[in-house]
Amino acid sequence: MSRRTLVAAWAVLCAAGVAATAALNASSAPDPQSGTHEGPVSAECAEYIADIEARLARAREAGTDDGVVALSRVSVDADDCSDELREHFSGDR
Repeated sequence: MSRRTLVAAWAVLCAAGVAATAALNASSAPDPQSGTHEGPVSAECAEYIADIEARLARAREAGTDDGVVALSRVSVDADDCSDELREHFSGDR
């Protein structure tokens, strides 16, 4: 009888562990929309994106568009536009 009790207790604990793991995984799943930036783009980032677009257009017109773009920012107070840039140019790959 004690062996059956031990096996039953072990089975109940395993089932509880599996249920708890499933509940934790479901609650901590990342929001699929969290990786995308939705909402207004700051004026500085919009200006930066427009500048990049203008440079790309000039390169295409000049026939020097090889698909490689080098970017640099020197302003210390500049917004971090990496998410906005990634989102804006993700369709251009």
